[in-house]
Amino acid sequence: MGWKMENKWGIKAADESGAARYLNPADISLPPGYRAEVFAEGLDCPICMQFDGDGSLYVAESGLTSINPRILKLSGGQVEAVADGFNREITGVNILHGELYVSHIGKITVIKLDKTRSDIISGLPSYGDYRNSKVVFGFDRKMYFSVGTATNSGVVGPDNFWLAEQPFLHDYPGDYIMLKGQNFESNNFFSATQEKAYTGAYSPYGTANLPYEVKKGMVKASGSVLRSNLDGSGLEVFAWGLRNPFGIGFDESGRLFVSNRGFDVRGSRPIANAPDDFYQVLEGTWYGWPDYTGGDPVTMERFMPDGGPRPEFLITNHPGIPPRPLSVFPPHGSISGFAFNYDYDFGPYGNAYIAECGSLGPRAAGSTATIAGVGHRVSQIDMNTGGITVFAINKSGFSAVISREGGFSRPVDVVFGPDKAMYVLDMGTYDINIPDSFLPSTGVIWKITRTG
Repeated sequence: MGWKMENKWGIKAADESGAARYLNPADISLPPGYRAEVFAEGLDCPICMQFDGDGSLYVAESGLTSINPRILKLSGGQVEAVADGFNREITGVNILHGELYVSHIGKITVIKLDKTRSDIISGLPSYGDYRNSKVVFGFDRKMYFSVGTATNSGVVGPDNFWLAEQPFLHDYPGDYIMLKGQNFESNNFFSATQEKAYTGAYSPYGTANLPYEVKKGMVKASGSVLRSNLDGSGLEVFAWGLRNPFGIGFDESGRLFVSNRGFDVRGSRPIANAPDDFYQVLEGTWYGWPDYTGGDPVTMERFMPDGGPRPEFLITNHPGIPPRPLSVFPPHGSISGFAFNYDYDFGPYGNAYIAECGSLGPRAAGSTATIAGVGHRVSQIDMNTGGITVFAINKSGFSAVISREGGFSRPVDVVFGPDKAMYVLDMGTYDINIPDSFLPSTGVIWKITRTG
C-alpha cells in the first residue's frame, strides 16, 4: 500500500499512479548495529551529491525527468535551487573554496561565489552512450574527471540511439593506435531500404576502415581520465582505455580510483559476461578498452555471446598490458559513486563504500532474460585485498520496483557527512518496461548511521 509523506525539505515523492513512493527503511538489510532512515525524498532523478565545509548538502538533479537540470542546496531544514539552465543532463557536482563545479553533457561549468558562471571546459565527446563525470581535486591542485565512451565496444551502430542527432560522433583514442581494419555490417540506419552500412572502429557510422589504418590520439579522448588546472587550462590525458568510468575519487593518500562499467551484449560488436571494475588509475596507463575487460582479452571464449561470433581485437599495437582492477563486480551491477570511510566508529578504516545502481534491462536486444538480481545495493570494498561484501541491500535482494519493498530502487552515489553518517542517493523508481525512464519526484536520500 502506497503512502504519501512530507519530508523535512517539503518535497513529496510520487510513483506512476500519483501516489507517494512507498518508503520503509526497515526493508533494507544492514549489518547489526546500523540503522537506515529517509533523509530527503521527492527529488527528480538525482545523480550526485556533495557536502560543503559548512555541512550543507548539494544535490545534482540530472534532468532526465525534467527539462531543467539543476543544483539543489539542502541546509538548515530548507531546500533551495541554487543553479539551473545546464545541458541536459547534469552528471556531477563538487565544491572547492565555496565555488560549485558542475559537470553536464560536454561541459564543466564553475559557479563563483558571486553567482557568475563560466564554462571552463567545453567540447567533451560525451553526447554518445556515456557522459563526463563529476570533477575531483588532487593534492597537486589539479582537477580530474572522466569521460565515457560514445559506443559499447568501439564501433558505432544502430544500437546507438543518439545516432540521428549526432551522425558524425564516434570514439577518439587517447594516443596513436593502428587498427586491424575490420568493418562491421548493419542495416543502414539512415535508409528505409535494405541498404547495408559498413563501419570501422573509431570512425563515424558508415565509414569503413582501411587495413592498418592509424588513428591520431586526442586530448579529449573517449573512455579517459583527464586532468587540467582549476580554471580548465592545461587539459591533458591522464589515463585512457576505460569504457564508462562513472564514479571517480581520491582516497586520503592521494590515490585516484574509478568505478568502470563493463561491456554490454549489443551492437555490431557484442561482448558477453564483461564485469564491472574498480580501478586505481595511474598516470599514462591504458586500461584495455575496447580490446580488454577486467584485464582479460575480449577474445577469450567466456566473452563470446550466445551464438557468437567471438570478439576479435580491433587494435594491432596495444598501448600496453592493461592492469588488473583492484575489485571485480558481476556484470551489469552498474557500479557508480563511492566514498571512503575514515571513521573507526562507523566501520573498517579506509574501506570504500560503493553504490551499485543495477539494471532491469535485457542482457541483449530481443532477449527476455533480465539482470535484475545484481546491483541495487551498497557494497563495501576492502582496500587492502579488493574483497567485496554487501553492506546494504533490500531484504529480497531485488530493486524495490520488482519486490514492492520500501527500500532501494537505484542507488547511484555515496558520501559521508560531517556527522560521520553515510548518505546514499537513490535515483528513484521507473517503469519496469522502460528501465532507464525514471519517474518524477521519486528520488530519495537515505541516511545510514552506526547505532552500536
